Order: sequence, then structure tokens, then C-alpha cells
Amino acid sequence: MNLFTLDNLFLLLTGLTAVYLLWRFYTRWSKNKATHDVYYMMGFLVLLVSGLLLIFLGLGILSSPYVLTVASLIPLGISMGIAEQYFPQWKKAFKWFALVGFLAIAVFSIAGIEIGRKISVPLFHGVAGLVIFLGPFFAKKAPKGFFWVGVGGVLIGLGGIALAFISLGSQLLFFSTEFVMLILTPLLLLMTLAFTYGFVKDIKG
Repeated sequence: MNLFTLDNLFLLLTGLTAVYLLWRFYTRWSKNKATHDVYYMMGFLVLLVSGLLLIFLGLGILSSPYVLTVASLIPLGISMGIAEQYFPQWKKAFKWFALVGFLAIAVFSIAGIEIGRKISVPLFHGVAGLVIFLGPFFAKKAPKGFFWVGVGGVLIGLGGIALAFISLGSQLLFFSTEFVMLILTPLLLLMTLAFTYGFVKDIKG
């Protein structure tokens, strides 16, 4: 197994960036004990673990229903954090949606129920991606530069939905399996860098 590939370099840089963000979130949480930081840490911890698994086991594990289920915690954690922090009037309803969505993905994916998976995966990833994308632009009292989290949301939305379609045996627009595999690791890095810039602005603000 050759670990010294360009994909693995991108994944390693993504992991190191995720570690930095985890440290920043933990530092803020240790002072304020805010719930949204816990959700953010959950999302980026799963991103870190997913990246390490991809390095050591290869991109082929993306077809596993267990990996698909666990990876759903990335948009879930980030979107729940944004809802908790900036949209408290919606956070309770969104938590229920996120819980039902995650359980639906887990049950339908692991049980191999195709019709359920074809509905739950794009629906959950799509809504979570929209929250991450639009939330920073509509968040009141958000610090300048927080919109970069929304940019990261665009990237995670494109990548997540494209991967979801591939896992279902379909293709989204021009996102063929070969094309998605080509851009996946640099897309993950760009996504994480955008998140880092936006969230650090939020932490400092």
C-alpha cells in the first residue's frame, strides 16, 4: 500500500487543518461551555477520522454503507452548530430533523433498502448543506468573514450530494465516478480551509 500519493497529501493537510479547528473550538468551549461548539467538534472530529480512514484504507471504503452513515455526521454536526448558535428559534425543530435524517440514512443504508436510501441521503445532505451554505449569510451579529463558512458549505454540499448519487449507482450532472474521485481530496481540503477561515473569524469575534 502506497501512502505517499497526492490524494493522501491532500487528506493529511485536511486532517491537520481539522485538528487545528478542533483545538480552537475546544478552547472556546472550555471557557463558555456552549453547545454549538460541541456540535462543531463532532463534525470536524468525524472529518478527521474519515480522512485517516481514507489514507489507510483507500477511497474504496466510500462505497461502504457504514462509512456513508458515519460521514453524515460531518454536515449534521456543522449545520446543527450553526442552527444552535445563530438560529435558536429553529434549533429544536432542526435537531429533530437531523436525528430522523441520520437514523433514516443508517437504517436504509445498512439494511440495503434502496428506495429509502435514495430518498433519505440526498434529502438529508441537501438540507444540511443549505443550512451550512445559507446560514452564515443570514446570521445576525455574525462577524465579518463568517460567510466563508457558507463557501465551505457549497463545497461540502457539492461533494456530499455527488458522493451520495454515486453510492446510489447514479450520476449527478457531470459528476461521474471518475471525476468525483479525481476532485474529492482537493475539494475536502478547500472545504476545510474555507471553514477554518470563517470559523476562526467567528471565534475571534
